[in-house]
Amino acid sequence: MTTAADFGAVAPFEIRAAAEQRVPFVFNSPHSGRYYPERFLAMTRLDATAIRRSEDSYVDELFGGAVALGAPLLAANFPRAYLDVNREPWELDPRMFHEPVPSFANIRSARVAGGLGTIPKLVGEGLDIYPSRLPLGEALGRIEGVYKPYHDTLKRLLAETHSRFGYAVLVDCHSMPASIRVGDSGIRPDFIVGDRFGASASASFVEVVISLLSTMGYTVAHNKPYAGGFITEHYGRPARSLHALQIEINRGLYMNERTFQKSPGFDALADDLSRFSADLMSLPDHVFGGLPLAAE
Repeated sequence: MTTAADFGAVAPFEIRAAAEQRVPFVFNSPHSGRYYPERFLAMTRLDATAIRRSEDSYVDELFGGAVALGAPLLAANFPRAYLDVNREPWELDPRMFHEPVPSFANIRSARVAGGLGTIPKLVGEGLDIYPSRLPLGEALGRIEGVYKPYHDTLKRLLAETHSRFGYAVLVDCHSMPASIRVGDSGIRPDFIVGDRFGASASASFVEVVISLLSTMGYTVAHNKPYAGGFITEHYGRPARSLHALQIEINRGLYMNERTFQKSPGFDALADDLSRFSADLMSLPDHVFGGLPLAAE
């Protein structure tokens, strides 16, 4: 059995889209995958519940209303514990593998140090995924077979959107534990909006996003403690009319974190996010810093 066989029955990821893209938005849900290959589960030291601790459960469904509004949604089926595409392609912890990692691998990032590299070492509150070291080929197979195709697809969606509309907006969709608190006040945010401290999206757009969510009655934090990961940083180029924003949703709003069951608030939150998405898509072009020159 190989990495390729892990997704023989279920595609590792999928594009959900209407017949025609009508808006310059692309939604992305890279951590909500809920298909755990049997081969992977056999490798881990965790049971089928504990392995889900890092999963952004149901986020793809919460933002599913964007598809009917004319925006494509790229959704992972592979789980974050298996592979994290919100990392550089080669953020690898050499202590996880029998063989030396490639010389070009980033082994010193803070994410690797925290056990959360491209091939994660940990889930949840510091639970080790594997009982022993892995063959390096396992990491290479996941990166070549899933990570690179995923990013090729996301890059294509954004390029096609930019070409068609003159600009593109990536909404990177995530969730966070209900235990997250912000600052000395200890406020529990419902949402955290991340724009890499102003580097990945126009300030006017970010202000509108925060205002829309706040007006709906939600508590919103900005960049703390989550400012956006590799995807937001890599694809956000507002000077080139490419805007990327990370949105984190408090899981306590819509699910039981212990049982992974949807809570009674799920449908209401999904409806709110559909209205929020519709409001985003109706924003005037100037919110995004104007359109690019024809030569671009």
